Amino acid sequence: MEVLSQKPTTAWAEVDEQGRLILPPEVARQYGLNPGSKVRLDEGHNFVRMHRPVTHLTKVYIEPTVDCNLDCITCFRNAWDQPMGRMSDETFENIFNGLKQMDPIPNVYFGGIGEPLFHPKTIEWIRRIKQLGVKVELITNGTILTEKKSRELIDTGLDVLWVSLDGATPETYADVRLGAELPTIIKNLERFVKMRAAGHYPSPEIGIAFVAMKRNISDLPQVIKIGKSLRAKYFSVSNLQPATEDMQADRLYNRTTRDIAYLQAPHLPSLSLPKMDFDETTKDALFEVFNSGLNISYAGNNWGGANDVCNFVENGTMSVAWTGDVSPCWPLMHTHMSYLHNKPRLSQKHIIGNVNQRLLSDLWLDPDYLAYRERLHNFGFAPCTFCGGCDLSETNVEDCLGNDIAPVCGGCLWAQGIIQCP
Repeated sequence: MEVLSQKPTTAWAEVDEQGRLILPPEVARQYGLNPGSKVRLDEGHNFVRMHRPVTHLTKVYIEPTVDCNLDCITCFRNAWDQPMGRMSDETFENIFNGLKQMDPIPNVYFGGIGEPLFHPKTIEWIRRIKQLGVKVELITNGTILTEKKSRELIDTGLDVLWVSLDGATPETYADVRLGAELPTIIKNLERFVKMRAAGHYPSPEIGIAFVAMKRNISDLPQVIKIGKSLRAKYFSVSNLQPATEDMQADRLYNRTTRDIAYLQAPHLPSLSLPKMDFDETTKDALFEVFNSGLNISYAGNNWGGANDVCNFVENGTMSVAWTGDVSPCWPLMHTHMSYLHNKPRLSQKHIIGNVNQRLLSDLWLDPDYLAYRERLHNFGFAPCTFCGGCDLSETNVEDCLGNDIAPVCGGCLWAQGIIQCP
């Protein structure tokens, strides 16, 4: 009997007589490596890593609305005075027409500050974009995932439904997501799962998003169990970015931000760990080792992860707010307040242009925007994340290295792997 392997295939490149690296056409197309593309190379111990060209757009985040039916303690809206509203049909049509003209057409993710399903047109818009033949994802709080909406979402061909689940008991969940009840969310998801067509690979796939805090981190194992019972395929855990002063006490990365500077030091001793069991025998020793201040690799992978990396740019994404304003990432779609090193930090929004005035492709390839993305690849910003010693760290307008072209990203927690988005 033939056994079909699920292991991904390996692509091979060749070096021609002129010393040029020739990539398989399908690989070049997948990563936007068109003639004239400029790519960044990183050298490792036994590899050369090639980054995606800054000209390659892979995903567009669309924010249908900033309105929401909940009052979550983690939300930026707890400390801002931005206008509330919903995306207009005209704005969506301009996004849709812009997507149609791209080759290849990027994937789409519906999400932002508000609840996407709170917009009456979101499901219709998903159906329209799925007709373009691209992957579409949606994130929701799950409160209004009624039987009718579930059937409509499934029928659109939606690929991934992300659900925010920040607690495993009714008490811890309600402590974070004010106005929602966990039993209702679970019931909605169980119904959604049963409504999908039967099979080994049901669609839409389910993703669980969890914001980790001191008040709920002990619930994470049980949240994963709940997700597995719902046949969730993806789990995404992020830290909290406190929007208010009192939420600072819930952070789980106070030591982490201080250690970033030390862990980047070139003279740091390194430790290579093999795979092993994490159990009662090993947990105390490994806990001490992981906090030893060494540069640790685990089974060949850097335990500390990457620093000074904008994953929004590295992954080739752009964000469109409900107004049609285009930003490099969804945290820069709106001016908002957060706290860094126990000080308030005002992040001014950064707008490239508006889809109601220019095509998506024109905005993506705008020379100033291209230069900005290249600048983020180099990440020549002041280390505000682990320093924060001067008043300049209290905004993203300028920094102590002389960067005065906003936004400066030295205080971005996403770039240090502390906060992440599905």
